[in-house]
Amino acid sequence: MPRKKAADRVGPVKTRSRSGCKECRTSRVRCDTQKPVCSRCREKGLACSTQLVLKWESEFVSRGLAFGRAGVWSKASSAAGARTKSPDSLFLDDREWCPLPTVEYWGFVNSGVSSFERPDQVNVACDELNAVVLRGRDGVDHGSARGLHGINLVGSTSGLQGLPDPMASLSMFPQLAGRSQGHLFDYYLQQVCPRTTASSKLSSPFASIILPFCLSASPTLFNAIQALGACHWSRFDSTYSVVGLRLKSEALRGLSTRLATEGSMRCSADPEVLVIMMMLCLYEIVDNCDQRWTVHLKGAKDLIRLRRQQQTALSETNGAQDPVSGFAELFFAFQDVMGRTACGEEVLFGSDYWHEHERTIDLWMGCSPELASILSSITELSRTRRQLTSFSARSTFSHRAASLGHQLETLVQEIDDPEDTMLHSAAELKRLAAMLYLHCALYGASPTSPLVASYVRNILRLVSDLLDSGCLVSMTWPVFVAAVELNPLHDEVWSDSADGTAVYGRPLVLRALAAMAESSVSNIARTRAVIVKVWQARDADMLIRSPVDTSDCNDWEWYIAPVSSAMSLA
Repeated sequence: MPRKKAADRVGPVKTRSRSGCKECRTSRVRCDTQKPVCSRCREKGLACSTQLVLKWESEFVSRGLAFGRAGVWSKASSAAGARTKSPDSLFLDDREWCPLPTVEYWGFVNSGVSSFERPDQVNVACDELNAVVLRGRDGVDHGSARGLHGINLVGSTSGLQGLPDPMASLSMFPQLAGRSQGHLFDYYLQQVCPRTTASSKLSSPFASIILPFCLSASPTLFNAIQALGACHWSRFDSTYSVVGLRLKSEALRGLSTRLATEGSMRCSADPEVLVIMMMLCLYEIVDNCDQRWTVHLKGAKDLIRLRRQQQTALSETNGAQDPVSGFAELFFAFQDVMGRTACGEEVLFGSDYWHEHERTIDLWMGCSPELASILSSITELSRTRRQLTSFSARSTFSHRAASLGHQLETLVQEIDDPEDTMLHSAAELKRLAAMLYLHCALYGASPTSPLVASYVRNILRLVSDLLDSGCLVSMTWPVFVAAVELNPLHDEVWSDSADGTAVYGRPLVLRALAAMAESSVSNIARTRAVIVKVWQARDADMLIRSPVDTSDCNDWEWYIAPVSSAMSLA
């Protein structure tokens, strides 16, 4: 029988109910919408449900189905009754895909309630620890995945590969023959020592000076060295944190016993005591980098003062100093000078621990003694800036600041091996950061100053080149200085001339910090936390448009110094 036309039909047109149950709609049957159960579901014993079902366009497109009313038949269409084109097919030729930046695991800077409740405190939270790659990206503990000898624990530290092995065997040390942690001493030699110098040609003083001294060392020094090795290894294998803590306790007990029984005067004449304190100081820096490492710093200062007083009384000041004591004094003095550049506190160790006009780059410091002396002078001069009450005092300050700036501009740091380009680049990086630090600490320059932007750009360019080459040692302080002086309103520092890609400051800094955590003995998690704290403070003040009152304190004293106490930046 022929189908009736719409005009010949009698009665109301049956339409599908919008409030029908799910079972009826699935079976394409009209639902009488009775509550709580419709007639059809009651007769068939079905679960009557009127819950909404979310439909996703991507799912329909993948199945080749029309989504909603898109693509339905329309009587108003052409005579051929063609389907209307979907929006995807209509605008396919007009689409323009925007490039998405690569988002790495270290690229998240998070803010919490504590960021606003305690703006002057820095807490190294779990996200900071995870951001600096305590474990491998594949989730494997690299420290325990392979054997210790002859390996490189982290793949990105290519700059450490190929260094001469300080010692291939521990047979020279019978003290370690019966000890279960002898492999930690080997780890110290093969993994910790190369991470303490930027030189790709020469062995670190932590191996070349400390290793021969260990031939006659006491068990306390071996405990301190092995504790440092275990603490550093715990970055990649958390099981070594307990081992390191136990060895540190034994070393502290042995040191306390010596100080109590022999006395400070006698202990000050023994270089081993300073070496033990140096290893324990490094342990605290690698572990948490809090106030505990400064306890060893101040204790070493007292012992060194007693030792020098004793030498003066015996008229031995002109005599040659033993290399172990000289290196230990240099270690503590440089740690003090670099750390106090951030907080601006009074310097404990002055410039009498090195020759002020010595321009040869030191392997441990990664710069010349003259540069370290200039940095100490800048910090001391910055402390007097707010005490200039007379014209003569201000004139003297300006003259001294100009003299230090001229010294930095004309400083040429020399190197024994011209082919050691890594060490030379690290020294130049610190000289540029010193120029930036001088203008911020003494002249009150801020990130919006064109001069600051220029120095930040030059520092980060060199950092980027060193990242590409794989040499990341001795970069903590320059990266810190450039990072805290980034302009939040103009984070694009330069454009790549090859492809025109923009390079942004904050992602570059975060990438450098993540790589440095794998190739240094600095506490990068603490450094990153302070940098992020400064960024958050600058962003917050930018939103409320609160400028820094330079009459009371400059930009460095307002943003960086309050959150940078007890930092290790050497």
